[in-house]
Amino acid sequence: MKIAMVSEHASPLAAPGSVDAGGQNVHVAALSTALAARGHEVIVYTRRDDPALPRRVPLTDGVDVVHVDAGPAQRIPKDDLLPHMSALAAGLAQDWAAERPDVVHSHFWMSGLAALEAAETLEAAADAHPTARAAVTGGAPPVLHTFHALGVVKRRHQGSADTSPPERAWLEPQVGRRVDTVIATCSDEAFELRSLGVPSRSIALAPCGVDPELFHPDGPAEQRGARYRVLSVGRLVPRKGVDLVVRALALLAERGMDEVELVVGGTDGSAADPDPEISRLSGIAESLGVGDRVRFRGQVAREDMPALLRSADAVVCTPWYEPFGIVPLESMACGTPVIAASVGGLIDTVVDGATGLHVPPRDAEALADALAELLPDDDRRAAFGLAGRRRIEARYSWARVAAQTERIYLDALARARRAPASLEGAVL
Repeated sequence: MKIAMVSEHASPLAAPGSVDAGGQNVHVAALSTALAARGHEVIVYTRRDDPALPRRVPLTDGVDVVHVDAGPAQRIPKDDLLPHMSALAAGLAQDWAAERPDVVHSHFWMSGLAALEAAETLEAAADAHPTARAAVTGGAPPVLHTFHALGVVKRRHQGSADTSPPERAWLEPQVGRRVDTVIATCSDEAFELRSLGVPSRSIALAPCGVDPELFHPDGPAEQRGARYRVLSVGRLVPRKGVDLVVRALALLAERGMDEVELVVGGTDGSAADPDPEISRLSGIAESLGVGDRVRFRGQVAREDMPALLRSADAVVCTPWYEPFGIVPLESMACGTPVIAASVGGLIDTVVDGATGLHVPPRDAEALADALAELLPDDDRRAAFGLAGRRRIEARYSWARVAAQTERIYLDALARARRAPASLEGAVL
């Protein structure tokens, strides 16, 4: 198959953990690479945010990244990109008219808008030129979509702090209802989609994945600075709940468990422009008397992540909400237990009492209890680590996710091919 991925703000070439770069970038890059390994041709379309970027850049064998001109060639916060989606759609339609993909897979709601508009442009062109339609069945390829995050969930948890454009409230559900298939990454998301009016028949499930060859238990581990190490990794924004881990660290110290260090990996800033979230978290740690036990690592290179994960006794993920969450998968792949808030995709990936522990969201006391229970128990941590690795191998390798996604593409193609035949037989 010729597969067009559309990821308007999350380029697979961007470094994860930087501004507006996180799990979606990793997902698009890894899924594209795994699909190419299955013999497919993949082009990832993303918005040009630097005038020096080449039009087309190889990512790996079988995968190219195409930069489309849509608005100023500079970094624009993703929540400000909506006015440029029609320009992105025009660039997609121009490319697809020259070389039509078999399927389109868009990522994030604005990419869905652009992909649908581009597909409609191809459909209109096919209607205007019946000869061209005869050569290309159906005119436009089926459009499949992965949201990665839903605005209704974001607003529920962030309220007035949500910076999404107001149009998202009605445009995002339209994307879900108009695409051929929504590929949800977890069961919680599928429930939310149905509440937005997306028919169950249009929803398929395929999780995010992890590279079990890069992330595995065997290999070097970073040297730690205390008896126990707790790790939190990800893009540093308040909704990730890292402040809860800092508060739990202080609660453990109050209970006499003071040989614990917290390492925080994620976005960083320059000396002239420090990261505001790191400044906030540092202030909390100092005010609680644990400033000397919290280390901020800044952005962690992907090749350094396995050694960092192996060095921890537990990886803690306590967001207010989480559409999926790749770090828990990477942790389990490295044989490190996960303590996770029982929200979103973490409910599916982390099995409470088997690969880690669930705690209620926004509950520092419950998190401290879980850490006090798990950190001193070497046997339980080892059992969780072994079970986590087995779960990754059984369900979450990118090879398995790509095979699952391929089946969803083929189902969408089969439905698209049946549709013209059913219309031909209809009495109008």
